[in-house]
Amino acid sequence: MKWLLFIVFSMGVCYSQQARLEIYPLTMGFYVFTTYGEFKDQLFPANGMYVVTNNGVVMIDTPWDTSQTRPLLDSIEKKHQLPVLMCISTHFHDDRTAGVNILRQKGIKTFCSMLTFENGKKAGEKLPEFLFYSDTTFQIGGIKFQTFYPGKGHTSDNIVVWFPDARVLYGGCFIKSRDAKGMGNLADADINEWPHSIKKTIRKFKSPQYVIPGHEGWYDKKALQHTLRLIKAEIKILKKKD
Repeated sequence: MKWLLFIVFSMGVCYSQQARLEIYPLTMGFYVFTTYGEFKDQLFPANGMYVVTNNGVVMIDTPWDTSQTRPLLDSIEKKHQLPVLMCISTHFHDDRTAGVNILRQKGIKTFCSMLTFENGKKAGEKLPEFLFYSDTTFQIGGIKFQTFYPGKGHTSDNIVVWFPDARVLYGGCFIKSRDAKGMGNLADADINEWPHSIKKTIRKFKSPQYVIPGHEGWYDKKALQHTLRLIKAEIKILKKKD
């Protein structure tokens, strides 16, 4: 089945015969992009984010597949007239890393944690080029942001990225959307450690203005609390099965 490619800005829509790509303004200089991949034989949305700085664009996570990466880069360049400087992948799954080789070919620096690199290598996923070994603060073009490893959750390596000035918390698949009714892909999850990791994140990043989950809608600041409720419900189900 062929799907239309929607590139959504305030000024219009572009079309292609590839899988869908949607780009939404979040707050000043921040944009959420949504791409689609297959999960349980259906197209399912995955969120990434990019931030426009004075020097260029910072991307958090790549599109889910390579067919969506070049259209995203073309759209960013056309709209902002700035290069993409770097991309951070928040864990090793392909909905976060699929496009890293294309980014490298374009001269864009790709980053991940050492743990993400190790997990991705074992799983045969595409690997970012540059590594950080602990929580790291970056400052690019007047925008400061920091990576934070909260502990095991969706995967053993999942990180979040915090933009303190805008109070934007990008959670990737570690955080579930308020739209989510269940936990989704638990293949590499640590369901027992996940609640502790969520609580640590809630304590560290108080009063975020935006919380961006890895999938589905991002319009609710209580996504962390919702994730905690879902995890507790999942643990109860698993205990009953035992």
